[in-house]
Amino acid sequence: MAKPTRVTGEKIWLDGRLVPFADANVHVLTHTLHYGLGVFEGIRCYRTADGRSAVFRLTEHVRRLLDSAHINLMQVPFSQEALESAIVETLRANHLTEGYIRPIAFIGDGVMGLNPADNPIRVAIIAYPWGKYLGEEGMELGIRARISSFTRHFVNSKMTKGKTCGDYVNSILAKREALLDGYDEAILLDTNGLVSEASGENLFAVRGGELMTPPLYGVLGGLTRDAVVRLARDKGIPLREAEITRDELYIADEVFLTGTAAEVTPVREIDHRRIGSGRRGPVTRTLQGAFFDVVAGRERKYESWLTYL
Repeated sequence: MAKPTRVTGEKIWLDGRLVPFADANVHVLTHTLHYGLGVFEGIRCYRTADGRSAVFRLTEHVRRLLDSAHINLMQVPFSQEALESAIVETLRANHLTEGYIRPIAFIGDGVMGLNPADNPIRVAIIAYPWGKYLGEEGMELGIRARISSFTRHFVNSKMTKGKTCGDYVNSILAKREALLDGYDEAILLDTNGLVSEASGENLFAVRGGELMTPPLYGVLGGLTRDAVVRLARDKGIPLREAEITRDELYIADEVFLTGTAAEVTPVREIDHRRIGSGRRGPVTRTLQGAFFDVVAGRERKYESWLTYL
């Protein structure tokens, strides 16, 4: 498991301009700080095989940020094009050839209470170096996960298509519980007791050569998830969206997680049950390799997923 790294940098883009890293501050009465209504994205920039740098699925990530804001009745004061340009500008200002990008739209200070009224909608973009979220070793050997005691959000208790700041308290509780119990990651079930997703990743299972993943209606539609689905179809790997029970995970041949942070990470053990051979399986290895070929610019078919700096 990778150790958390303190975030540092040179510049942060805040409300339309780059400011020194240490000066990107907000008031203690910032509405989102108190009530959790804000939206964010996680995006990666990769160093490609030809030495250039490229952001993975930049347009789709920014679109999802704006969709999340729309779902939550937040009017972001910047266009899609302006935000895409700002992300590239922030990477350059921090002299990053690779890194993680965190755009966040949040409600500023003004009135307090559950109705934010006309408090300003503010936007920040942070870019910083970040390695493998679940560790270099985990990418090859696989990680250990547990089924969380916390239930994933019900589809109508919150809106599952938005990346909303406050929703991630659920993820934090599940993640910390897993770490305290000696695991690397948590897998959450939905209100029907079916597999939903991990604390910050989508989930895939392999059984008898067939790839399965929970249906989109109850999970966030991850862009890495979507990439893996398309790559699996390219490779002729049978795939279906299916409801999955926790014991089906125990007897799966392979399980892996996908996400901007986790990329494609195998799971070798769940709840003290070894998964398959207890290390990265052949389907996971194939899709992991295909994914890294794409982000390295070695796969021409998916060049449109890369925005070069």
